Amino acid sequence: MGFFSKLLKKASRKAQDLFEYEDEEVVYDREGIDFHDQTQRTRYIAECLEQMAEGTRDMDLLKNEYDKVTSYLKDMEEIEALPDSSRAEINSVAKKLVEYEDDIEKFRTRKSPLSDEQFAFLRRREKEIPDGLASIRENERMAVLIKKDLKRLDGERKALAFRRNELGDTMDNMRGMAIIFSTAAAGLLIILAIMQFALGMNVYIGYFLCIATAAIALTVVCVRYIDASHELDKTAGSSGKLIQLQNTVKIRYVNNRNLLSYLYMKYECKNGKELEELWSMYTREAEDRRQFSENSAGAVMAKEDLIRLLAKYHVESPARWVDQIPALLDKKEMVELRHGYILRRQALREQIELNDNLARSAKNEITEVAKAYPMYAQEILEMTEKFEPEN
Repeated sequence: MGFFSKLLKKASRKAQDLFEYEDEEVVYDREGIDFHDQTQRTRYIAECLEQMAEGTRDMDLLKNEYDKVTSYLKDMEEIEALPDSSRAEINSVAKKLVEYEDDIEKFRTRKSPLSDEQFAFLRRREKEIPDGLASIRENERMAVLIKKDLKRLDGERKALAFRRNELGDTMDNMRGMAIIFSTAAAGLLIILAIMQFALGMNVYIGYFLCIATAAIALTVVCVRYIDASHELDKTAGSSGKLIQLQNTVKIRYVNNRNLLSYLYMKYECKNGKELEELWSMYTREAEDRRQFSENSAGAVMAKEDLIRLLAKYHVESPARWVDQIPALLDKKEMVELRHGYILRRQALREQIELNDNLARSAKNEITEVAKAYPMYAQEILEMTEKFEPEN
């Protein structure tokens, strides 16, 4: 298999190295959310609506890229469907261009840091790589932050659950201690009463000490019980906010992971650092080649002839075939090139479907909430109707 396909498979395989939460599905978790609280209810529905809008926006961008890749595949079909005489004419011009470029390469005295395949690939992406590299850098940075957020949120959620258990144990202990103190005080009062009425002893000081001690102990127990109860209520509210935040971060994580996977596949790299190094080498090499190529009128004319010829045969993007001469002359190269575009289109289709599913999931979640809480259905409908024109 050729260089293009090997790198494409390698990118697809290693694009996942950045992620630890593989194949994690986004599940809307309503645990701890009080839908009777307007603030929590409004925030939850707004997040679902924003996810719908985000999924739709991403689908529009992906569909544009999908249409572009599809047009390249259609160009291949047009070229391969040409009769032998027309194809021979194209091949003649293409071979002439190859000869010019081979002659130019003979004048080169230094060894290029890039292979011809790497240079050809980077040249095809010349206009896209700066923006693509910036996108990769940003998304890799975001991936690290998102993973840290997920781990932090997991830790906070476990800590809250542990604290809830502690508070529950404390409240149970305080109830038990209150019973013990009350029982002990009652028993002691009975003993003092017996001593007073049966034995004629003066036990008024005992009454006082017993009642005072019991009052102090029960007061301390009640205060600790009330404090634990208040803290438990606060912990429940914090848990609901953590769940909402975790849902949002998981959605961002899935989008970030799939976008990076596609970018690695598109630019045939393991990570942003590798692409940055390749791009740096390419910019220096491209400048040297460009300066020398400007003096080669024969190569320029051959390229123009090829573009005009391809346009004559209804190729939609004839200019890009100037950089695909091997594919015009070698059927195996054409097959590999088509395979690469098919993989890209498949990846785009999967991302389109993913974003569509995310948007549908958000919409279904809104519907389910409205069904579960019909008393707020009109409010939810108004939020949805107001949100859609704005987005």
